Amino acid sequence: MQAVTVTEHGDPSVLEYGEYPDPEVGTGEVLVDVKAGALNHLDVWVRRGLPTLDLEMPHVPGSDGAGVVTEVGEGVTRFDVGDRVALSAGVHCGECEFCRDGQAPLCVNYHVIGEHVPGVHAEYAAVPEDNLIPVPDGVDWVTAGSATLVFQTAWRMLIDRADLTAGEKVLVLGASGGVGHAALQIADYAGAEVYATGSSEEKLAYAEDHGADHVVNYEEEDFADWVRAETGKRGVDVVVDYIGAGTWRDSIKSLAKGGRLVTCGGTAGPNPETDIPRIFWNQLSIVGSTMATPGQVDDVMELVWDGTFEPAIRDVLPMSESARAHEMLEERQGFGKVVVRPDSELE
Repeated sequence: MQAVTVTEHGDPSVLEYGEYPDPEVGTGEVLVDVKAGALNHLDVWVRRGLPTLDLEMPHVPGSDGAGVVTEVGEGVTRFDVGDRVALSAGVHCGECEFCRDGQAPLCVNYHVIGEHVPGVHAEYAAVPEDNLIPVPDGVDWVTAGSATLVFQTAWRMLIDRADLTAGEKVLVLGASGGVGHAALQIADYAGAEVYATGSSEEKLAYAEDHGADHVVNYEEEDFADWVRAETGKRGVDVVVDYIGAGTWRDSIKSLAKGGRLVTCGGTAGPNPETDIPRIFWNQLSIVGSTMATPGQVDDVMELVWDGTFEPAIRDVLPMSESARAHEMLEERQGFGKVVVRPDSELE
């Protein structure tokens, strides 16, 4: 089969698309004929290399994907050949104290398909059945292959970890990015008053069309000062910040007393300067979040499948142009998800 591979850590030139061994289907796994998959910033970090990541090369990336079941392994009970499925990439053991308490993302052995183990940016992928969710007829492959990771992440961040309630004020940074555009729609759905940042008029227009009540171009105006002015110096109840080093202090500054900053990553750097006096004096909460429980995935994806939430699509490329797809993410060209499809699907 053909697959995208990372041959060594480095710039996009380390990505290749070519022959790769066909996957073997193990107990509890199904073979998926992959129709589409999307890139996330996680793919960029995996390609560049992380201090704690020790991968066997070549490595197949991809934590988002969807396709058709073509074979089922021994013990599989949830899926049959011909079923339409999408990947939910978080793998948990099911046995540790956190799993038994219903908190799969806190699993002591938690790992992510495409990051810690081979992913799904290939013509075929063998995937544990527990990491697949059904895709209804009528949902196109680009949507099915691009929504799961960011929407589950944003759902858990806002609905569970930040405990967002109707009427609260929420600031979403980078509201046209992957997690950002999902968080924007979820905050609006939850009944919040939504503040959003973007770097162009096009991105701000998208934010307004998808739930933002107030928008600002962060390249032209300090967003923390803007928030304080817009809220009569009060600040917002929740800030969604997955950017990190470049925004952290201003995110804290944007919070009202008793506010919550919720984060799932640091695309601009993992070790920001912080403001401890403001945190304790205003009694702020810094809340971390990763992926979602299976039940949370089911809840939010039902709202994607029925069209309540809409993944923004930046471009659709053949998998052989994965290096170009990575460049689009790194250079912040456009907004939304970059989707890749096996070249054979585009012939």
